[in-house]
Amino acid sequence: MTAVVGAGSLASLPVLLAIGLDPVTANVTSAVGVVPGSAAGVFAYRHQLPGLRGLLVPMLLPTVLGGAFGALLLLVLPASTFATLLPVLLVLAAVLVAVQPRIARAVASRQAARTPAAEPAAVPTEDDDPGAAPTAAEGGPTAGPVVLALGVLVAVYGGYFGAAVSVVYLAMLGSIVGGLQASNGAKNTLTGLSCGAACVVFVLRAHPDWAAVALLAVGSTAGGLLAGRYGQRLPDSALRVALVVIALVTAAVVAVR
Repeated sequence: MTAVVGAGSLASLPVLLAIGLDPVTANVTSAVGVVPGSAAGVFAYRHQLPGLRGLLVPMLLPTVLGGAFGALLLLVLPASTFATLLPVLLVLAAVLVAVQPRIARAVASRQAARTPAAEPAAVPTEDDDPGAAPTAAEGGPTAGPVVLALGVLVAVYGGYFGAAVSVVYLAMLGSIVGGLQASNGAKNTLTGLSCGAACVVFVLRAHPDWAAVALLAVGSTAGGLLAGRYGQRLPDSALRVALVVIALVTAAVVAVR
């Protein structure tokens, strides 16, 4: 689900809540357990990254600090605060997953609009990637103050909650990067950085359920590898509906409790 839809933690978090973990421990455990899936996503899109140096390099440190700060907020604030916010965050994540196809179409439309119609089409080669970002020499995307500020806010959200943070990154980066594949490459990198920084904080200062972490790590790694080979054969819409339903049902159950 993480590889195909981009919000697998919306499935793992409810499972951890259902087996009896408290909300904070469940969120910490889910975040640590799905990190291998994020790493697999970065590896899968590594060929998109050279043309994004002007954007990603300035965002590395702010993203790491934002993710770590969000994780510290989760641990420092009272557990009741997260328990109160959890239904709202789950509903927000469900909405983001539901509208993700529109975000992807908007990114593709923006890229098409930015492509000069008058330029003669280049002869494609086997190594060409239509979604690749231009290199720095070709005027690739850069990170200005507004982009950095938005990136920090998204990273804090990713460190604090994490579910559907990749969708938020895709919405932010789509208007900057252009191509959907390049946006996915940048999104996977920033998601991995923010969630990875949060996991370092969680490992050092929190108490994940390590048995559940191990199972989630195995599952997310296997799922990432399988999705790279078979993911396009899965019904994306069915997985998306399943995640939205799971998130909304969990939000309702948590709110009632």
